[in-house]
Amino acid sequence: MALNGIQIFKMTPKKNCKECGCPTCMAFSMKVAQGAMDISACPHMSDDALASLSEATAPPMKTIKVGTGDAEYTLGGETVLFRHEKTFVSKTRYAVNVCTGMDDAMIDDVLEGAKKVDYERIGERMHVEMLNVNYHAESGADKYVATVKKAAELGKTLILGCKDVEVAKAALEVCKDAKPVLNGADASNYEAMSALATEAGVVLGVTGADINEIYDTVAALEKLGNKNLIIDAGVKSIKEAFATAVQVRRAAIKDEDRTFGYPSIVNVAALAPKDPYMQAALASLFTMKYGSIVIMSEMTYAEALPIYGLRQNVFTDPQKPMKVEPGIYPINGGDENSVCLTTVDFALTYYVVSGELERSGVPCNLCISDAGGLSVLTAWAAGKLSSGSISKFITEEVEPKIKSRKLVIPGKVAVLKGDLEAKLPGWEIIIAPREAVQLVKFLKDLTA
Repeated sequence: MALNGIQIFKMTPKKNCKECGCPTCMAFSMKVAQGAMDISACPHMSDDALASLSEATAPPMKTIKVGTGDAEYTLGGETVLFRHEKTFVSKTRYAVNVCTGMDDAMIDDVLEGAKKVDYERIGERMHVEMLNVNYHAESGADKYVATVKKAAELGKTLILGCKDVEVAKAALEVCKDAKPVLNGADASNYEAMSALATEAGVVLGVTGADINEIYDTVAALEKLGNKNLIIDAGVKSIKEAFATAVQVRRAAIKDEDRTFGYPSIVNVAALAPKDPYMQAALASLFTMKYGSIVIMSEMTYAEALPIYGLRQNVFTDPQKPMKVEPGIYPINGGDENSVCLTTVDFALTYYVVSGELERSGVPCNLCISDAGGLSVLTAWAAGKLSSGSISKFITEEVEPKIKSRKLVIPGKVAVLKGDLEAKLPGWEIIIAPREAVQLVKFLKDLTA
């Protein structure tokens, strides 16, 4: 059979091919064409066909890996322009900028600040994942190498913003094992930079005076055999950086031009220097359109919360609701003697309810059982939130840890009260208001 003009099988199709998992090899070929199976899953192909088809069926945007260990991140691999078409593959990563033009005290402050943004939301760790170490020629190579060493100690993936080949070489000597991004190739130095990046085994960042120069430089690097690249959208203006990021993504995915089929870096720290509010706004913009790495001059909790929340929404599979982990969540210093409330594990419900409970100031325990990530009424209708599921969770998870025997259930499933009283002897089942906003007064009255 031929796929994309390439003969992929040099054999007679077999029925019940166990390796393919399909009734026939023809069916397997159709699944490969639809992207449902990987071409390497069938052992009956020739090596030449496998090599050709692996390239032909790869995503229009190349998948690039940077960093190592816990700090290894996947960039690119996207197949669509819009999230509603299909889930985005690789989430935007955020970096903080450190420049050797800063004095030592400021560098230390920036690095210390980068460590403080680190928290968890709905099972996802949200922290500064990368550090962009930018070379300032007047400060000299020695300071740059020392700054790279200091930044590497944080265990984050590094981006080396340096166009000087010799300085970049010295910096790579102290951090190449951690697989940083060497962001320094342009039309004037791409050959030397490519050789340096290839020798060190790191990703090479490419930029240019405009999008045409970037395209030509990427094409020249590909001719040299280097396809381990990332495209820097530039810092001439916000308008031009945005246009470059969008045009690169559209060219790769819509026009299937693989010369632009690489992830992108956007340095909003340089686009809006000394303006943290504009940087936060631009970080939000380029999270959606289409920065694989976004660099900011600094990041505080005030800036991080909305940006990471946006990223989580954009890069979550729309077919799979966001859920919180089942468990007991003490609120306002709740302990084993505090009243218990229960609701579903749908993230939106959890944050709305927990927010109102915090506002009440009443110590309590919010008990979350597995409801399939559905809202209260949907989970009840689907049988995911029932007297059986709630009583099982309370008996197995709550009773061994909590002495209080007061359980508040959502007002929208008040119908469960009788069954729960029968299945949880010794517990007082209390019906909460139907709306979360009424919980503040309700809890204060309950514990008065």
